[in-house]
Amino acid sequence: MLFRRKKETGTYDRESLRPALRCSICTGEQTAGFRNIHTGKFQEVTLIRTQEDLDAFMELYGIDEIEKIY
Repeated sequence: MLFRRKKETGTYDRESLRPALRCSICTGEQTAGFRNIHTGKFQEVTLIRTQEDLDAFMELYGIDEIEKIY
């Protein structure tokens, strides 16, 4: 490899946003994103299809644990 890809790191406002996984009870679809602590509004970032997608999202933003919203 001549060029190595830089590891991307995402940032978010840790004071007002909390990482969350929004799950649909009917279809089982999961969306990762951030939930505003003050307003409760959910901001979508990516669709989660596999465990690898979730692991990549958590690694990108440096998240150890994530809450589920139904």
